[in-house]
Amino acid sequence: MSIAVLDSPADSPETAPDALAGFTIGVTATRRREEFCALLERRGARVVRAPAIRLVPLAEDADLLAATRAGLSAPIDDVVVTTGVGFRGWMAAAEGWGLAGDLAEHLASARLLTRGPKARGAVRAAGLNDHWTPSTESCEEVKQHLLAQDLRGRRIAVQLHGEPLTDFVVALREAGAEVIEVPVYRWLPYRDVSPLRRLVSQAISGGVDAVAFTSAPAVLAMLNSARADGLEDALIAAFAGPVVAACVGSVTAGPLEARGVPTVQPERSRLGTLARTLARHLPEHSVTRLVAGGHRLEIRGHAVVVDGELKPLPPAPMAVLKRLADKPGHVVARSDLRTVLPGGPSRDSAEHAVEMAITRLRRALGPSGIVETVVKRGYRLACDRGEGL
Repeated sequence: MSIAVLDSPADSPETAPDALAGFTIGVTATRRREEFCALLERRGARVVRAPAIRLVPLAEDADLLAATRAGLSAPIDDVVVTTGVGFRGWMAAAEGWGLAGDLAEHLASARLLTRGPKARGAVRAAGLNDHWTPSTESCEEVKQHLLAQDLRGRRIAVQLHGEPLTDFVVALREAGAEVIEVPVYRWLPYRDVSPLRRLVSQAISGGVDAVAFTSAPAVLAMLNSARADGLEDALIAAFAGPVVAACVGSVTAGPLEARGVPTVQPERSRLGTLARTLARHLPEHSVTRLVAGGHRLEIRGHAVVVDGELKPLPPAPMAVLKRLADKPGHVVARSDLRTVLPGGPSRDSAEHAVEMAITRLRRALGPSGIVETVVKRGYRLACDRGEGL
């Protein structure tokens, strides 16, 4: 599955303060969640917080302690440091176990390969020397760098970053290295699963325009939650259709792309660039622009911009407007509009519900003449057929 990688320059017009106004974005992150949500909200987005996973406290992680002791049992030749926060956590946990001195001594005699500048900075802050950092900040380049050397008999510690690096580890072992996997932090499902279950329902029903993922375990947690409720196929269909799956990087996107879901990713795996990528992508790809009744409309997720003024809409009027905009200038029957109303009103109340939604829509739009009534037939947007911007 090809990956949509967007250039998101800091001075792009799509990153204006209101670039995400009218859009709703689900956020599944736990670590640095508030920072990321603030980046989206500053651009005008409505954010739905649904943490999917939680970190195992390092000091309580028996697997990390066992891996640390395994590493200390003999000299280490190479250490792959994938994240700065993970490396700092490893050193802090070792200090709590009384192993900080031994670990620092082993690391000082090893070659430290850091995946990116944050990992390199953490190594240097610990008073250690970094050996090499790839220009791409990718584990793949680190792997290729190591495989270009004779690894037979070398002991290599690989610091994991929340998800397994199976291909990476297998390749090193096949090349003859002894690999010690260091699970510096591991993920468990979030204790309160109700926000994530609600986000699954909102994605399926069209209540969000995008879901942002910052780790592969969060993706898997959302898919597992949907599967438990019998909604996994519906969620995949939503991501393959109107709901944008925005991932911070290729590892995070992996579980979705394995299921054929297209993803949007920034060029660099950073929260800031992910926010800017969404601020560019949604206005470009998730907005319907047209002229109706002499007024310029931009139809967004939960709002419409009328002649440059943002007007939030309740779910029923918004659903009706989007259906009318599917056929600009054409008459849409009341029976058709009834099918898009939230909650699926009964046949007895359907006509009244449609009329109420139209009334509320006209009131919210402001200027008259945008939505026309066609007697005994239905309603239409007052524009030439197919007219758009």
